[in-house]
Amino acid sequence: MKLLDKLIIKDFLKTYFFVVLMLIMIVLVLDFTEKNDAFIRNEVPTSEILEYLFNYGLYLNNLLTPITVFISVIFITSRMAGRTEIVAILSSGVSFMRMLVPFLMGASLIAVASFLLNGWVLPGATEGVYEFKREYLKDDSQYNYQNLHVKVAPDVYAYISRYYTGPKTGYAFTLEHIKDGQLLSKLSADRIVWDTTANAWEVRNWKLRELQEMGEKYTVGEKMDTVLSISPDDFDLPPNHHETLILPELSKQIKVLEDRGADNVSFYKIERYVRFMSPFAAIILTFIGVIVSSKKTRGGSGFKIALGFLLAFIYIILFLLSRTFAEAGTSYPLFAVWLPNIIFAATGMVMYKTVPR
Repeated sequence: MKLLDKLIIKDFLKTYFFVVLMLIMIVLVLDFTEKNDAFIRNEVPTSEILEYLFNYGLYLNNLLTPITVFISVIFITSRMAGRTEIVAILSSGVSFMRMLVPFLMGASLIAVASFLLNGWVLPGATEGVYEFKREYLKDDSQYNYQNLHVKVAPDVYAYISRYYTGPKTGYAFTLEHIKDGQLLSKLSADRIVWDTTANAWEVRNWKLRELQEMGEKYTVGEKMDTVLSISPDDFDLPPNHHETLILPELSKQIKVLEDRGADNVSFYKIERYVRFMSPFAAIILTFIGVIVSSKKTRGGSGFKIALGFLLAFIYIILFLLSRTFAEAGTSYPLFAVWLPNIIFAATGMVMYKTVPR
């Protein structure tokens, strides 16, 4: 590594951390101002507020990475171009691709840090943000779910039409034992309730239909305890639960949900895809940023920084849209998640071939 590489990497990272700090501080001040009345009304302890702001700051760092990286690259490159440093570098026989190396190395360091944050640090911070909002900023902490399908044992499948986390009660419950494509038994009940004393599910107003070789057995009753291998914790998951799991826990949860045949496993898979995809945004946007701002212009760096904001926001909007499409049930969720990186990488290659420098 040459001295020029070290200087560019040092300047790049220093500018990146400064931009990150400034943007996060601005957003935190605005967020605190907006929620200050709620803090006072709910008598939130100062320590809890500070912890919330710290966790929210980590969450913002991940969200704003495309913007902060792009702005930092454009600021550094346009300043070098304004001082004719890039012209001097290229005139000395250094190729443009070689000049990109220190920028890409700095972006790679940011990408590695982003991956570690996404995988092991940010989930805890995100969970802290959600818990703070549930405890101090929202009155209703109960949720209801509809059309739950769960595999509770080999060849045994449960269905609940509506489930309410507060009373731990489900309605229109069915439990089917299916083997080799044939229905062996079906238990239907108006309600299924969690018995806290017995730590077991109790079905009420139930009907049991058992198919046997000599015919069919049909029984009914008012109450019956069950030995289902699921608990209210399997249903009482807060919204965005997939965002609060570290990477090993996320992979483990995906395996559990797949074994149970859960409908919401796609959200957890998409979250894992995103955590491996998002760090590459720093490298791709750095590549585009250097190309956009390496030419000296009379207008200075103001227009380029504004352009950087615009392109970074376009990337974020495209990322949010692609994730929404993936979660909506597209046939190729992995492709949908990676689509923003694919589009911007292709755009960068076209710009590299066509934009004059």
